[in-house]
Amino acid sequence: MVVLKPEPRHVRSLLTRYANARIALAEKPVPAWQRELADVTHALCAATGTRSITSAIAAADEILAAAGRSRTPRRASLPPTDTPLTA
Repeated sequence: MVVLKPEPRHVRSLLTRYANARIALAEKPVPAWQRELADVTHALCAATGTRSITSAIAAADEILAAAGRSRTPRRASLPPTDTPLTA
């Protein structure tokens, strides 16, 4: 069986939507924010293959951490140490 991993960018976007909906709902409990929270919770669970938001957030964190580890670190291009810096 092939298990598909969601794109880290998509996972990050879902986590942002989830956080925004939680904050907005805490500030102003209106039906629109309740629907958004329910929708993004469902989407996050579906994307991570989990059944609870707690598990989905943990899985999303793992996906993002793995994506961060797989990136090669960028090296800054520095001048040779024996070359004086000029303005």
